[in-house]
Amino acid sequence: MPSATMQPREGEMFHVVPVIDLREDGVVHARRGDRGRYPPLRSSLCAGNDPVAVVGGLLRLHPFRVVYAADLDAIQGSGDNRPALARLKAAFPDIGFWVDAGFRSADAVRGFVASGLGDAVLGSESLDGLAPLAALKGDPAWARVILSLDFRDRFVGPPDLPDRLDLWPQRIIAMSLARVGSGEGPDWSRLAEIGRAKPQASLFAAGGVRDGNDLRDLAAHGSAGALVATALHDGRIGGAELNALDR
Repeated sequence: MPSATMQPREGEMFHVVPVIDLREDGVVHARRGDRGRYPPLRSSLCAGNDPVAVVGGLLRLHPFRVVYAADLDAIQGSGDNRPALARLKAAFPDIGFWVDAGFRSADAVRGFVASGLGDAVLGSESLDGLAPLAALKGDPAWARVILSLDFRDRFVGPPDLPDRLDLWPQRIIAMSLARVGSGEGPDWSRLAEIGRAKPQASLFAAGGVRDGNDLRDLAAHGSAGALVATALHDGRIGGAELNALDR
């Protein structure tokens, strides 16, 4: 159930951000953060799992402004999907891409931002310490940084990071990895906790979003947006629900 401690964001648009998980140049279906067992995506929105086809199918469903891309090979240190990201940016130049590519240093973030492929998502699970965030704060690249606070049973990342609010950028993702693809609903208590810690931040929920009701509850109770994948591809969230949020 939504927490009463989450406050509505008056006058601010709620953003639904579709998610694609990239592995070996294809899109896979994320489930509960068990990355080694993600199968190729099967979607009602497109044929096959080519990234350009998948994003094209999503955009036929709704004119999304931003797409989140997790480069699983880069996150796991087994390669990267830069060619797929370059194809996506060339095919959809007006779409903003938020990319988690397992960034572990400030220089990696700066290089990615300079590439023009998108904004850089720093996943807390990929960080060995606070130095990258400290180095980027005040840097021109800082405005292009999104911090993903990653949780399994507990927080995954530098143990001091949840208390170092000065190193949190404006955009924060509350990533409940165990709920990804689960259909269990958002982690309301986690969202409320992070919202209380830095109420001025733009907080995005990730993991467990089931349907239009969850989106409306998130919008009504303070989230700036939600990252969604499974419920878009299986049709539980359709164009009508998405269009209603834009009104």
